Amino acid sequence: MFEECSAIPSATVRIIGIDPGLNRTGFGVLEAGGGRLRAVSCGVIRIPAGPLALRLGHILSELGAVIRDLQPTDAVIEKVFVNVNPQSTLLLGQARGAALCAAVSAGLAVHEYTALQVKQAVVGYGKADKIQVQKMVQRLLCLPRAPAFDAADALASAICHAHGALRTPSLRKALDSSAGTGSAAPAAGPARRRTVRAAWSEFAARAGAKGAT
Repeated sequence: MFEECSAIPSATVRIIGIDPGLNRTGFGVLEAGGGRLRAVSCGVIRIPAGPLALRLGHILSELGAVIRDLQPTDAVIEKVFVNVNPQSTLLLGQARGAALCAAVSAGLAVHEYTALQVKQAVVGYGKADKIQVQKMVQRLLCLPRAPAFDAADALASAICHAHGALRTPSLRKALDSSAGTGSAAPAAGPARRRTVRAAWSEFAARAGAKGAT
């Protein structure tokens, strides 16, 4: 379905990232192994209007079908914090609960990260907006086109886990390449964050130049 950034050995871990919502739930599946990441599939589950219980049931059943079809071993989902609107947070938490149930029912190992951690891992700073996350996900995974925002957020969560928990150097190598360093040596700490930010800045500058022509 997607162009591979690099070859993947037979021994891999398959990770599904989930971006839950009561109207749209994004998902993105990666394979991580041998120091490489590969996008397997991504998409958005659209939840029809109706009673809350039916909408939650739809998330549970549709995500369950995606998991059965794509066979991930690990699931990643963002942590939820109370925002300005507690009611919206409560509803999002229920959608998140349905997604967690789908993953746990399928026997997946579940991992949770904050939005700041995900953005830091993918873009290099925790206050990145959705467009920055979307474009960096496209670039890092060599996708032929930008995924929908919900799918991009899901893929970003999977990248965060692959980079942090599995210690695959593919993200660092891709960022070094994006920044034009040409170096395969992994960056760390503040140096890595500067590399990520430089890669995004270069990408955004080129995109702006194209838009102006």
